[in-house]
Amino acid sequence: MAYLPKLVNKLVGRALHRYQMLQDGDRVAVALSGGSDSLVLLWALQEWQKKAPIRYELVVIHLDMGFPGHDWPKVEAYLQKAGFKYYFEKTDYGPKAHEIGRETPCFYCSRLRRKRLFELTKELNCNKLAFGHNKDDIIVTFFINLFYGAEISTMVPYQELFQGLITLIRPLAFVDKAQINSLAQRLGLPVIENPCPSAGTTKRAELGRFLNDLYKQNPRLKGNIFRALFRCRPEYLLR
Repeated sequence: MAYLPKLVNKLVGRALHRYQMLQDGDRVAVALSGGSDSLVLLWALQEWQKKAPIRYELVVIHLDMGFPGHDWPKVEAYLQKAGFKYYFEKTDYGPKAHEIGRETPCFYCSRLRRKRLFELTKELNCNKLAFGHNKDDIIVTFFINLFYGAEISTMVPYQELFQGLITLIRPLAFVDKAQINSLAQRLGLPVIENPCPSAGTTKRAELGRFLNDLYKQNPRLKGNIFRALFRCRPEYLLR
């Protein structure tokens, strides 16, 4: 498995280069949940920081969503040892989202979290915000939007927001979730469990499991779906 760090680094480099995600002088806020995706993202950005022909800063932002059992000290110890700058904030977004009568707690929780991340990105004088979304997330989002939003769209690797004040980047866009999990384990990253009571029970998780079953039947399907997102033919869509 010696190839795995190099492979992930190569895929991250491909995304960084294709979308010109980083420029000299950038100050990048890294949204760190404590899951394998965001921890591998942080590792990869630090690795590229060592060899890139440009200079950029990394600032870690972690929002505690307010659920009991959140093992932040484990991640904090890692950040301190590695010398990362970081900002921690405790919120009540999770419990608020799960109040009785709220039909879509994940949507509400995600909206509150993202709004606060945008605010903190500006407050910490960062011009980029990096998320750990990967290839699997992009594919699942496409089907979520298709099945439940009645539109053909997905999350994009590079997106300018607020008239260019903040640019959202997803450097893991070309990396498989399985590769991320394997690398996190190999590197001994301090992955923490998601204490959200809805974890694993959402439509997104259900759809992810369905797609994984299809991939097992035909390993080429994931690649075909992902490539199709680059090959849209609007002239063959209804209008």
